[in-house]
Amino acid sequence: MLRSRWSFAVLLLVAAAATVMLVETAVQGQARGGAQPAAQAPAYRAPRTPDGKPNLNGIWQSMNEANWNIEAHSADFPRMWQMGAVDAMPPGLGIVEGGPIPYLPAAAAKRKENFDKRITRDGDPEIKCYLPGVPRAMYQNMPFQIIQSTDHIMMVFQFAGALRTIYMKPTPGPADSWMGWSNGKWEGETLVIDTKDFNGLAWLDRAGNFASEKLHVVERITAASPDHLNYEATIEDPQTFSRPFKISFPLYRRKEANARLLEFKCIEYSEDVIYGHLRKVPLN
Repeated sequence: MLRSRWSFAVLLLVAAAATVMLVETAVQGQARGGAQPAAQAPAYRAPRTPDGKPNLNGIWQSMNEANWNIEAHSADFPRMWQMGAVDAMPPGLGIVEGGPIPYLPAAAAKRKENFDKRITRDGDPEIKCYLPGVPRAMYQNMPFQIIQSTDHIMMVFQFAGALRTIYMKPTPGPADSWMGWSNGKWEGETLVIDTKDFNGLAWLDRAGNFASEKLHVVERITAASPDHLNYEATIEDPQTFSRPFKISFPLYRRKEANARLLEFKCIEYSEDVIYGHLRKVPLN
């Protein structure tokens, strides 16, 4: 009986030693560039344009609540300033990475002031149908179209007929503007867009988040599948933020058989916001 137990113990020790040797051999093999235990799925490679670049052409749209507030937020139901209608803000997880927007103290006070007046005629520029700016145009809950060529990439937005031209040969901006001036380049599968020369008038969302004319946005757009793009942007503005911060979200291809941009000129709706207070109230 004692000999049987001893033999069993010896077998266990031998088996344990063999297991250790196998593990060490596998680790050493990987360190020498040996085969991995499980192959990783290859990264997606987009179809190519005639000049060999990733083909991003198509109609795309975000599916998030960032146009209401790029930070995480709960639902809100502010009342329109003159018509008594309810403008519901749905809850959202936000698109800002790493926590709250790092406002400087004075800018944080300005953001609060913006929030308090956000649905008045002195509030969100979107109410008055002004151009949305960058990066807001990318997540404004309306479709936009990418039209790609070798020297230029156009982004045409349904909201207010906004337009971006991305110059693939670096070109200096002639003047400040709502949408800024965009220069682009390719880094492998990723389109990198560097945008400056803003006028500082656009907001980042309906909640009053904003930037100044010192805003600098670097966007990275990468095709992750035939029907969605990964979008991220690094936002820098030393006049407004204590450090750069990043936003990210996916963009999805509109795949309806007749998908196209429709006309959305909102001037007719903004007139009541801008001039409604001047309208004479009829006497009863």
